[in-house]
Amino acid sequence: MATIASMPDNRHAERNFFSGMAVAILLVALVGFARSYYLRSFFPVPASDPGLTPLIHLHGILFTGWLLLLLAQTRLVAARRIDLHRQLGMAGAALAALLVVIGTLTALQGVLRGVGPDGIDPRRFLLVPLVSIVLFAVLFGAAVRARRDPQSHKRLMLLATLVMLPPAIARLVIFFGLPPPVLIAAATLFVVPMVVWDWKTRGRLHPVTLWGGLVVVLSLPIRFALLQTDAWLAASNWMVGLVQ
Repeated sequence: MATIASMPDNRHAERNFFSGMAVAILLVALVGFARSYYLRSFFPVPASDPGLTPLIHLHGILFTGWLLLLLAQTRLVAARRIDLHRQLGMAGAALAALLVVIGTLTALQGVLRGVGPDGIDPRRFLLVPLVSIVLFAVLFGAAVRARRDPQSHKRLMLLATLVMLPPAIARLVIFFGLPPPVLIAAATLFVVPMVVWDWKTRGRLHPVTLWGGLVVVLSLPIRFALLQTDAWLAASNWMVGLVQ
């Protein structure tokens, strides 16, 4: 009887946990992009800044919309409005498809404009956003497929969003003058609450947290290793040549 009585509290705590994760992700994105995008007009712009293009604005609108949609979806589940959650899910699928297309074009445009982190050839750095886009598409597709399994679905949706968060985190790391390895460590921090939550509530890791978390944790260092290879530079030159 005690176990049965505790179930509503557990469900309530779970809803609050995933809503809290969505809020934290949104706040990191807003703060990370505040200086370079959201509050750009309030800060001095360096003479070397190439400016924002319509494509970048579209990408910013879609990305912000995705984060707001994630928050709305977690709150709808918390409010037990599963009907609206499913209806918004259809809009989410369309938004995800747009993010993949516009995100890819924005990444390629960045190379053509010569935009990249200090000291890294933009053609080499192209690997970082492209892999994020691919991982987002794969994880989101898996989340859609697992929509009848709420525990897998909600974790996959969080992980799909997390793989797009490193650019916001990178801006915070650069702003505070921290070394690049901090970016890799910081970009994986959001996996930690998921691990702790699983151990606390399940006594073990959910398979999605385990394997998806490993993808998030390992993908960045692997990308930074691969972008230094001649093979990737040749592939990047080929892709950029297609849109020039």
